[in-house]
Amino acid sequence: MRPLKKVFRSLLELNERPEHIAFSFALGVFLGFSPLLGLHTVLGLALAFWFRLNKVAILLGVYANAPWVIVPYYAFATWLGVQVIGTAGAVAPPLVGFTDLFSAEFWSWLASQWQLLIPAFLGSSILCSLLSLGSYAGVLVTLRRWRTRSGSMGSPTLFD
Repeated sequence: MRPLKKVFRSLLELNERPEHIAFSFALGVFLGFSPLLGLHTVLGLALAFWFRLNKVAILLGVYANAPWVIVPYYAFATWLGVQVIGTAGAVAPPLVGFTDLFSAEFWSWLASQWQLLIPAFLGSSILCSLLSLGSYAGVLVTLRRWRTRSGSMGSPTLFD
């Protein structure tokens, strides 16, 4: 829970309109949980510069997807995609040990699972959209309440 508090503290200290910060963070969350693994940071920074979004907020959103979350998240996303569109021929993975990773049989099985790419992409796209919408609402409400209580409304920005 401590890292989440640090993220919110960082967002609360930004001196921009709540809507701008919330949108930047939500876009970062969208990218961070999107199926575009490996491109999250690059896309986040490119969009932040292109659309003049808050770079700190967008990167905080991108990095909301912690390494220990990746495997369960994408496994669930793939399952969700399979539930939505179905897939034929997907098989449970064989029980493998470290030495099996060097066998041709394992890599042949892995290559045969290409049918899961579309459900994985679809499921991840659905989930990252939902997460970004929820994070926008959550950050916006939190920022507005905090600024109302503290009396600091921030300085005008490009969107005023």
